[in-house]
Amino acid sequence: MNSKKEIWNHSIDDIVKGYTESEDGYECIVCGRTFERGRIYPENELLYDACGAVRKHVSAEHGNMADYILGQELGLTGLSEVQRQIMQLMSGGKNDKEIASAVGIAQSTVRNHRFKLREKEKQARMFLALTEALEKKTRSRIDISDKGVIEEIHSSATMIDERYGITEQERIKTVKTYMDENGGLKQFPAREKKKIILLREIMKNFKRDVEYTEAEVNRVLKRIYEEDYPGIRRALIEYGFMDRAADCSVYRVKE
Repeated sequence: MNSKKEIWNHSIDDIVKGYTESEDGYECIVCGRTFERGRIYPENELLYDACGAVRKHVSAEHGNMADYILGQELGLTGLSEVQRQIMQLMSGGKNDKEIASAVGIAQSTVRNHRFKLREKEKQARMFLALTEALEKKTRSRIDISDKGVIEEIHSSATMIDERYGITEQERIKTVKTYMDENGGLKQFPAREKKKIILLREIMKNFKRDVEYTEAEVNRVLKRIYEEDYPGIRRALIEYGFMDRAADCSVYRVKE
């Protein structure tokens, strides 16, 4: 898996823009493409400086960031499926009547969801302020427990809960217990948290932006855990690490 910084680790302003700015230039926070300051970028017979080029890139390749964020897993945005549908329609410029018709709910329900979303926004702002104030007071982040820093969740996780409260020490211990020095799996544990840790390690054998056939995936997984490589393959799909075509002909690392 790539080392690109997860989108939620950027500032709100950068997420809204879709890119970050540094002394050297600009970087798309979605795909990691960089644009060097001082360089001119041609695009459709037009010339752009680095700032213009990254803006053009984000718009052309990833669309509006509101729509991109709404396309992420629900566990990442904290929205319900209905709320996501409503916000997608809002993003498309639909009014309450049109939204109600599209979703199959009453206009009063749409208004109620608008109120709830506004409350969610206020709560999010207060929570961000709280965590920053708490960090300044205690000089410690909320993701640092007695057992160490809680590691990041992969952005395509299908369900985010306490199973993902994994510290570096837990990861190291689990990998040492269940994997050999060559990356082979000794056994696949029943505990969910340990499964997630090991699936993360297994994903290091696959690259983003590469399409794999099922045979290629099986070949990699068979080397890691010949005893039940189909089970590992299914787990990678179920836990949101990989995606596959409906006919299972193509597998990809899930973004």
